[in-house]
Amino acid sequence: MRHLLLLLFLAVPATGQEPYDVVLTNGKIVDGTGNAWYYGDVGIRGKKIARITGAGLLANSPAKERIDAKGLVIAPGFIDLQGSLGGPGISKITQGVTTEIAGEGWTQAPSNDLTRAGVTGTGRLTPEMTFDGPHGFDEMLQAAEKRGSALNFGSYVGATTIRQYVKGMAPGKATPEEIRKMQELVDLAMQDGAFGIASALIYPPATYVGTDELAEITKPAGKYRGLYISHIRSEADHFLEALDEAMEIGRRAGAPVDIYHLKAGGKRNWEKETAAIRKIEEARAAGQDVSACMYPYTAGATGLTSVLPPWTAENGKLFENLADPAIRERIKKEIAQEKTDWENMGQLAGPEGILISRLHQPENAKYAGKRLSEIAALMGKDWRDAAMDLILSEHRRVEATYFMMSEDNVQLQLRQPWMAFGIDAPAVDPAEMKGALIHPRAYGTFPRVLGLYVREQKLLTLEDTIRKMTSAAAARLGLRDRGLLQEGFYADLAVFHPDTVIDKSTYDNPNQLSVGMEYVFVNGIPVLQNGRVTGEKPGKALRGPGYRLKN
Repeated sequence: MRHLLLLLFLAVPATGQEPYDVVLTNGKIVDGTGNAWYYGDVGIRGKKIARITGAGLLANSPAKERIDAKGLVIAPGFIDLQGSLGGPGISKITQGVTTEIAGEGWTQAPSNDLTRAGVTGTGRLTPEMTFDGPHGFDEMLQAAEKRGSALNFGSYVGATTIRQYVKGMAPGKATPEEIRKMQELVDLAMQDGAFGIASALIYPPATYVGTDELAEITKPAGKYRGLYISHIRSEADHFLEALDEAMEIGRRAGAPVDIYHLKAGGKRNWEKETAAIRKIEEARAAGQDVSACMYPYTAGATGLTSVLPPWTAENGKLFENLADPAIRERIKKEIAQEKTDWENMGQLAGPEGILISRLHQPENAKYAGKRLSEIAALMGKDWRDAAMDLILSEHRRVEATYFMMSEDNVQLQLRQPWMAFGIDAPAVDPAEMKGALIHPRAYGTFPRVLGLYVREQKLLTLEDTIRKMTSAAAARLGLRDRGLLQEGFYADLAVFHPDTVIDKSTYDNPNQLSVGMEYVFVNGIPVLQNGRVTGEKPGKALRGPGYRLKN
């Protein structure tokens, strides 16, 4: 009888529970804490990490699937702090991303006729997409989850959307009653699961909003310890002043502060980078919670409309203004000014530094993939007229890449302990891009850091870089069960070849997936297996600190 009991005992898995769904063995574990790597095994059961042991200790444990991870790094899945609302996620899965956060300035909810009118011609929202109820933000997240997503996702609420909901594209200060309404909208969004409020202050109508209004509408986010995250008012000539403003808004609202894609734009402003970092360090030393995210490239991307003065979009009259000869002359004169109180992207990059990424009208196809200076020469026009004609002809903002930053500054930022990463692009499928010259960050942000700056240049350690990509971002968002390889946490994993992981996408030939990522798990389900996208969509909507009120 004793022998029978012994045999039964030996037949039971070491955990005393059912077999693992997946066991990864003999991998180099980088757990996301910043601690030194070690060789180990990881057991997944359902959506969670069930067991982490030293190498080989799960070798005999029953498992439905076993993966020999020898030669591979096993890390928590990466978190993209500047993404979109999920989807197939091909260009992000192949980077090891398992969670993305949307909402830079603009969100689909809350919505009404004013928010829909404010994005006409951008391609971001169609009139039939409505989340008009008091809990439209929650409905937006539910709708995205229902569509299916390979990635987990969440969102800030867009400060621009809050403004548009109340004032449309009108300039001018908000009245006390309008601010009260905006605060109510932010509070509802926080209860629906927003991670905070996000502003993008170089784009109308956000450019019309002052510091006082931003601080007031951020207060509901601060009440729940949600973030104030900002594409600040200037990343160039007024960079340091804009950074001061963001931190002031956070202090007045009682909210932690994050800076989107920290950068010093325009050669004349590159020297300001060290002063900006010093400002953040001084604020942190004084007790203010300030951090930033970035992408590892020397070019940004936004609309060609960013070469225009913000007033041109007032009251939704952008295209009408561009069609008026007298107003065009005024616009040309303002663009020509070297120093302005708005972010004059045309002057900062110059027409030779503006690459037109994608055009939709057949008559403009010949200009796609060319610099604005080349297009102007082909048109036989001043570059300012060429820009306005393209925008008017396309009847949209026209996507463009702007070359404005310094590689030295990129490397300086990468070394900061409070830095995390944001791709600043939605996921794409290269098979569907048809030669569009999108920014390579969409395909390569995370592998570029791991391959170029960790492996090749040895600028960063692998362990601290993984920390920034995972637990640092999760902690910033208040996600208590993601971002670490830890038993009981959700099984979001990135498994990659440390010797080969690298980006392949370039400015001239961007539609190339990164290489080196072998497996990616989201909530325990493989969305990348043996380097191939599986088509599974296990991603879930994640919600921020105010959502506990709904439980």
